[in-house]
Amino acid sequence: MCDQDHFENDLKRYSRRDMGSMAAAAGVGAAMFLPAVANAAEVDDQDVTIETPDGSCDAYFVAPTSGEHAAVLIWPDIFGLRPAFRQMGKRLAENGYSVLVVNPFYRKQKAPTADKGANTPIPEVRPLARSLTPETQSTDANAFITWLDKQPQVDTSKKVGTTGYCMGGPIVMRTAAAVPGRVGAACTFHGGGLVTNQDDSPHLLIPKMEAQFLIAIAENDDERDPESKTVLKEAFADANLKAEIEVYPAGHGWCPPDTRVHNPEQAEKAWSRMLALFEKTLA
Repeated sequence: MCDQDHFENDLKRYSRRDMGSMAAAAGVGAAMFLPAVANAAEVDDQDVTIETPDGSCDAYFVAPTSGEHAAVLIWPDIFGLRPAFRQMGKRLAENGYSVLVVNPFYRKQKAPTADKGANTPIPEVRPLARSLTPETQSTDANAFITWLDKQPQVDTSKKVGTTGYCMGGPIVMRTAAAVPGRVGAACTFHGGGLVTNQDDSPHLLIPKMEAQFLIAIAENDDERDPESKTVLKEAFADANLKAEIEVYPAGHGWCPPDTRVHNPEQAEKAWSRMLALFEKTLA
């Protein structure tokens, strides 16, 4: 996952520095690389504060300007809530969802939590990631979905979707287990630590879940841990849950548009598979 020591070595293999240089030279953000949504819904967005058992979480909420819609909870990667994830949330809202992107590190610091976004050195943000526990992730999931269900833009007759990137992958699984009656679709993109040898491994929670899953695995993560995908497939099959599990020909971190390993083609494939799952399960 993205807080491991091999991160810098992976950059040599997957880096897209040319794209980052282009964005910097143009004086624009990484959102320039996100394709426009066909027939996009008009949306309103706002910064919000959500009360949890441990304090006040700062977050970004964006939804179509009219009607009620299925909710989606987005867990960012180790670099936290930042412009790239705001743009991803807005793009999803333009597809017809009420979207909440949270700052998972609110106990320690308000967003932005990474001074240089996805270019922030991993050692600077690793302590934030390690401050989270399975317990805090579960209580946060409950608090965030409870908040979503109170918003007039959310159709509570429809299931909730949740997505997570990098360290957000395990949190997605804990979200699906913490609120199984609400979460109908869950997606992890280059998620780290979905299967471990610890008693609190996220995959052990699968019997508690009711959601259908999309698990998009980075090829370098799979190379280091080729057995995890098999364990996941067997666990979902034993629980009679549908799960699309695929290794993508891209490096860990390929989905957010501001990372140095962003792969536009494979990011769009993952995005399209997410939309297909949401269309099927959150209708």
